[in-house]
Amino acid sequence: MRVIGLIVRAGAVIAVLAALAAVLDDGATPRLLAAPSHATMPTTSKPAPRTPPAGSFTFSAVGDIVMGSTPNLPPGGGASFFSDVMPDLQADVSLGNLEGTLSTGGSSKCGAGSRQCFAFHTPPSYARRLKDAGFTVLSLANNHADDFGPAAEGETVRALDRFKLFHTGRPAEIAIQEVNGIRVAILGFAPYKWAQSLTNIAAAKRLVHRASALADVVIVMIHAGAEGVAHQHVPPVTEYFLGENRGNSLAFSHAVIDAGASLVVGSGPHVLRGVEWYRNRLIAYSLGNFAGYKVFGLGGALSTSAILHVTIGGDGSIDAAHLVATRMVDPGTPALDPSGAAFRLVRRLSEQDFGSGGATVSSAGTIGHT
Repeated sequence: MRVIGLIVRAGAVIAVLAALAAVLDDGATPRLLAAPSHATMPTTSKPAPRTPPAGSFTFSAVGDIVMGSTPNLPPGGGASFFSDVMPDLQADVSLGNLEGTLSTGGSSKCGAGSRQCFAFHTPPSYARRLKDAGFTVLSLANNHADDFGPAAEGETVRALDRFKLFHTGRPAEIAIQEVNGIRVAILGFAPYKWAQSLTNIAAAKRLVHRASALADVVIVMIHAGAEGVAHQHVPPVTEYFLGENRGNSLAFSHAVIDAGASLVVGSGPHVLRGVEWYRNRLIAYSLGNFAGYKVFGLGGALSTSAILHVTIGGDGSIDAAHLVATRMVDPGTPALDPSGAAFRLVRRLSEQDFGSGGATVSSAGTIGHT
């Protein structure tokens, strides 16, 4: 078996090709073993058409992640930060939204004495904690990726590269991970200038088409929607929050699936939202706050979260899906939730927002059709 890592910045026509690694350990899941190294792709390059491969791969995803912000960091360098949920994160491709930076430098966007501004920077060494937890890809398309400017963004990317973690979400960036002979493209979108645009749907569709030419399956992560317990529903209109255009997540998600994506995963509202079936593809509009050490509000819907697991065929089909119920516990670490609160919440929101198109969620977290 082989694992291939590829990161393409389509706008700059730069391809980042990771070293190939062979893993055959009694049928163990292939893992990326080498950090990316830079290469160039000619502008005239056109990938040969690919026949959808047989087989499938497993995928997991979570919402917003902040492993603390200097000087408020978890004990032991964060070594046990994900310990309670680590077994449930494991998948061939595991995706999370990295809120903030992995940096020590840069200039904070918040002025001195500001009480309503939040800027997050976690030491670059904490990339190891993401790797050890089982993540393979992190989205940098969110409102905190530029908290300390371009220098810190560069530190973040280098830290992820150092620990062999894919990243996506910057303008025109496509991360491609190959597992079980299936090439999986992961794209991130947010309504900010340092991210691939969420509000330019036409450009998003073009990027999905580009990713579809490079890979067998396309997965999209969005950072969209207004924030807080008053915004658990998905409205069929553009959302605004604190004067910002936070996108029309419904229209966007339908458009990128129409363009060829198999799955859309959301973050940003800091609460769970409903799950929709659209053209036999799956949209999880928000997975809520997964982890936020001393930075996120706690209690009720703000602490209720989930890990999404999906088995995806080489042709992009959704073969199976389920949720693992989690919650944030004081001071903001992720933990399993035996009460299954996420199942009941997502079930209700899916039915209310999408009717017959809403996903069903069983008492064990299995996602099905109405």
